This record gives sequence, C-alpha cells and structure tokens, in this order.
Amino acid sequence: MPTGLTRDAGWEIGVSKTLPLPAGTVWDFIASPEGVALWLGGAKGGLPTEKGAAYETVDGVTGEVRSYRPGDRVRLTYGGSTVQVAVSEAGPGRAVLRFHQEHLTSAEEREQRRTHWQGVMRRVEEALRP
Repeated sequence: MPTGLTRDAGWEIGVSKTLPLPAGTVWDFIASPEGVALWLGGAKGGLPTEKGAAYETVDGVTGEVRSYRPGDRVRLTYGGSTVQVAVSEAGPGRAVLRFHQEHLTSAEEREQRRTHWQGVMRRVEEALRP
C-alpha cells in the first residue's frame, strides 16, 4: 500500500513539531481566534466547541465539530475530510503540536495538504516566538 494510504481513512497526512513551550501555552494559542485563523482559515463567529456544532470558514468551507477536548485536541470535518489538531506534553516546558488530516481524495491532494500543514506549522512557530 502506498505511503499515506490507509484502509480505514483513505489518504492521510500528518505534520508534527516539538515546540519549546508548555502545552497549555500552545493550546491557548491554537484555540484562540488568531490560532484558529492560522490552521482553519478563520471560522465565522469563532470555532464552536460543542460536539456536532456546525461551522463555516471565512473561505466558505463548512464542517462539523466531532470532538473538542480543551487542552488536548479538536477534531472536525473539513469539506469531505477530517482534520485533527492535538497538543501534548513533551517534557518540562515542551509540547508537541500535531496536525492530521484524513479522508483525502488522492496522493496529489495528500501532497498539497502536506505543503499546507507545513506552512501552517511555520506560521504557528513564528506567532509563538517571544
């Protein structure tokens, strides 16, 4: 089976990075309107935190929140795919930030989303720099 293709989730991509910040600091930013704008593109009226709540991005993409665990992860549908953003402890004063997207349509879309998430990670790192 080609890299990135799974039986259950189709094509998927994940990008992660260990950041020199406490997990709570990273989560607070990722869940803030500024952070959501970086990884989701901005949600009209803000990103809801209730399971099953619908949202729409400023670019017109619609989806539904599948789960929202403060300080841990948010999982939502994004068009025909599913996006998960997770933050976890990686030792004292360090956190791992993960972006994962599944149910992509092709290897080409997987590569496009890899480039997208790598760019998002760079912008998050820049925004979190003191």
